[in-house]
Amino acid sequence: MNEILSMLYLWLKAAHIIFIIFWMAGLFMMPRFFVYHQECSVGSDEDRKWIEREGKLRKIILNPSLIVTWILGLSLAYNIGAFSQGWFHAKLLAVLLLTGYHGWMITYVKKLARGERTMTDKALRLVNEVPGVAAAIIVILVIIKPF
Repeated sequence: MNEILSMLYLWLKAAHIIFIIFWMAGLFMMPRFFVYHQECSVGSDEDRKWIEREGKLRKIILNPSLIVTWILGLSLAYNIGAFSQGWFHAKLLAVLLLTGYHGWMITYVKKLARGERTMTDKALRLVNEVPGVAAAIIVILVIIKPF
């Protein structure tokens, strides 16, 4: 298994980065969808369209990208022995928190579909910053490897 991972390392790394980009795009888009979705009346035609858009984003981009990112990331980490390195532990924590954010968004999608609007537009715009901050932290940890 290690030989195969070593031979394919750069391809796996490229695929990992590609799926991170897809995942991050979805993480940035969904809260914006929430802001626009909350502006329409519950049960309206526009409400149904937002529910459909959010469902497609979740099923086609967000969830598959999350799964592939995790599989490739863990494979790469195993290949380079990252599980014993401090920078990787911090990165793993940041990715776990980002995955939790992903889970929160999926929960909020379901709330909006039920007609529940529990957050303000301002709060949604603020949580839209989470993936950007997380991405900056993760990139610094991976490139600089401060510990």
